[in-house]
Amino acid sequence: MASNDLVVYSHLRWGFVHQRPQHLMSRLAVRGWRVHFIEEPVYTEGPARLDCHSPMPGVHVVVPHTPVPAAGFHDDQIAVLEGLLAKHLEDQRATGGVAWLYTPMALPVMKTARARVVVYDCMDELSAFKDAPRQLRQREIALTKRADLIFTGGPSLYLAKRGLHPHVHCLPSAVDAEHFAPSRLRFDSAPAARARMLQYSMPQPRLGFYGVIDERLDVDLVAHLADARPGWQIVMVGPVVKIDPARLPKRPNLHWLGMQDYDTLPYLMAGWDVCLMPFAMNESTRFISPTKTLEYMAGGKPVVSTPVHDVVQLYGTVVAVAPAGDAFVDACQAMLDEPVLRIRQRAEAMVNTVLLRSWDYSVAAVQLLLEEAFLRTEDASNLLEPTAATGTHNTVPMRQSV
Repeated sequence: MASNDLVVYSHLRWGFVHQRPQHLMSRLAVRGWRVHFIEEPVYTEGPARLDCHSPMPGVHVVVPHTPVPAAGFHDDQIAVLEGLLAKHLEDQRATGGVAWLYTPMALPVMKTARARVVVYDCMDELSAFKDAPRQLRQREIALTKRADLIFTGGPSLYLAKRGLHPHVHCLPSAVDAEHFAPSRLRFDSAPAARARMLQYSMPQPRLGFYGVIDERLDVDLVAHLADARPGWQIVMVGPVVKIDPARLPKRPNLHWLGMQDYDTLPYLMAGWDVCLMPFAMNESTRFISPTKTLEYMAGGKPVVSTPVHDVVQLYGTVVAVAPAGDAFVDACQAMLDEPVLRIRQRAEAMVNTVLLRSWDYSVAAVQLLLEEAFLRTEDASNLLEPTAATGTHNTVPMRQSV
């Protein structure tokens, strides 16, 4: 390959919830890629600038600060970002490699990478999310035409996108099983102490959720669960986004703990009796494939979910699935009352499921697909080289993007 530079344009921040981008990019860095993780700009008065830091070897996080008030990779930001990013990537000699987009909104600034291979990692249907930019759908169409490789976050998104491009691959959420395995927890550690501080006063049973708390969460179901079983402690962990925190339901047995770091999550989970996925069934959850499903299973905990398509399709034989309302409460009760034999059977099934879904395996597959994409672009470039005999271009057509 001409370059081992991988320039990521992301709507998610590296220091936000630890999820798909961090799992993939950290492992690609271990494989020798130089990852330049470019976040959305932050509004700051004064001259535009870039703040750069390296959270781990091989990963360089780039945060643009601009005096432009428009959010995200908005049209008003483009002129400022192009100059900043082009100079930075040129100084880093980070050209000729891969441009990897998590949001189509970054398409206008993608050219700063001068990439040979373009990847669109469609982990969510962003156009269905609350406050989605109106240009997003149009830019996604353009990005699909430009991309050399498209990944989808789960089977439902794959079914929706597979006819749009000849190189669409389903790359479902995976898991770092060791991170969540109960056997590796050290209860004399700082994360263990933090988890105890947060939960020590809560009686059992505890039913917990962690993740981003936004329009995808069925807050009415969470309130119903707390009301239906006042003796249960409902623990909700995660940052509140696009929801007014003041409007979240308040109950004596409902605990909103805010965002906690990735290292603390296994210790919080260790204190739960059931893990929850109380997702709303709406347009914003139609294509989601929650990473936490496998993380809950790696922690050895029973899981109850609303009928999210990808959860049912991928894990419906291991995860309890029930619609919102009393049926969801009953499913949680059934997990708490599970007989010993069934607990053992479920635990074995979860271990077997987790073994098949490693982020390391996913990254190995990504590596091969990137190498194939480089070969395709090299072949296409060779087809356009003038022939020695005639000085004319080869007329064999390149792959057509659709």
